[in-house]
Amino acid sequence: MKVKIIDIKEISKLPQVPGVYLFYGEKRQLFYIGKASNLKKRVKNHFQSPIYKDNLFIKDVKKIEYIPLDSEIEALILESQLIKKKKPKFNILLRDDKNYFFVGITKEDWPRVFITHQPFKVQQKGKNSNSKVLVNYIGPFTDGRALKETLKLLRKVFPYRSCKTMPSHPCFWYQLERCPAPCLFKKELENNPQLKKQIKKRKIEYQKNIKNLKDILLGKKTSLLKDLKKEMKRLSNNLNFEEANVLLQKIKNLEIIFSHRALVNKWQTEEEKTKIDVGALLKKTFNLKKIPKRIEGYDISNLGEKEMVGSLVVFSYKNKKYIPNKKEYRHFKIKKIKKQSDVDCLKEVLERRFNHPEWKIPDLIYIDGGKTQLNAAKKILEKYKKTQIPIIALAKKSKIVYNINFNIPLDKLPQEVKILVLNLKDESHRFALLYHRKKRSQTMFIN
Repeated sequence: MKVKIIDIKEISKLPQVPGVYLFYGEKRQLFYIGKASNLKKRVKNHFQSPIYKDNLFIKDVKKIEYIPLDSEIEALILESQLIKKKKPKFNILLRDDKNYFFVGITKEDWPRVFITHQPFKVQQKGKNSNSKVLVNYIGPFTDGRALKETLKLLRKVFPYRSCKTMPSHPCFWYQLERCPAPCLFKKELENNPQLKKQIKKRKIEYQKNIKNLKDILLGKKTSLLKDLKKEMKRLSNNLNFEEANVLLQKIKNLEIIFSHRALVNKWQTEEEKTKIDVGALLKKTFNLKKIPKRIEGYDISNLGEKEMVGSLVVFSYKNKKYIPNKKEYRHFKIKKIKKQSDVDCLKEVLERRFNHPEWKIPDLIYIDGGKTQLNAAKKILEKYKKTQIPIIALAKKSKIVYNINFNIPLDKLPQEVKILVLNLKDESHRFALLYHRKKRSQTMFIN
């Protein structure tokens, strides 16, 4: 973090990037700290179009200290830290506690995250409860709009609970995958005590998310990213590729959030010029007769024998890469299978899929599973005389990609093909789980 100082006559030299600025008078007296998405434009406004509060100190400003940053989010967080640490005269004078914003994080098993103007050490737990819960507050923040947008972005990476009183059934934040829905776990635990261990694991994961969110708001982004990358490497070395891939996506999303959008666009443009033809590489890797234009991915989701569902996702080949075609995704509620059997559920899903001749025929099928699932899919294709469609299957434990004629360790695949296979796996799993959760929450609400 580079701190630079200029004279007020050198404002035109300020960079047009996000950052934080500090106004000083004689003898390094600190007047004011502000943030900006464009340092040059914002500082100029203080002098060229001053508002009433600027007139209290602007004529006495002699030096400007500024810190260029990569994003407005970083500027928002650093401004908060500096105001709290340095207590500049006119930031304090022109605002009382009600005008500042704070992020509250409750000390509970499933912490709640919220924004408030008035921080207190304890808060009421609910309207109908006299018990109180401790709260940690992070702030002050000066810009409520920017803070809300920041939390909105971070919630995509680290989902959190925001409800003051735990509801009786999951809300729309759960459907958007922005909340882990502890209300649902509580109900499930009442109905099935055997889930206690699984729910405890999810609670620990959630608390890690909250810690990571807190670290970012406290300005510890660099150390957090370093820790996440270290953990991802450890998981990968232990062959926990699914968990490692989840962390990889979090890291990528955080880096995008904290990067300057112009730089991201520039990087994407350069990538477009030199990108690899994933379709051609896929054809060569699996010895296919042609580049698959349509890939269908299948997965099954269940909790014992309850609410068994299947998913069909579609990836389309466009501009040398594969992108999800969400308009053609399909959900299947398992109807015929009464006992838990992923293989039998898969057979039912594939049969029902190929009973729709009006649907486009895939050029490649991805199955989440090993040899058993692969052979089950092969029998269905034989039944419907679709044996020309190649199938690949990824075994969860061994991380081997199977085909009728070969098997390849996932790590031996070209990087672009490996990423495609993992994306098919994650997307089919996500879509199946989304439907499964919806069915569970509906059942819970009815009960």
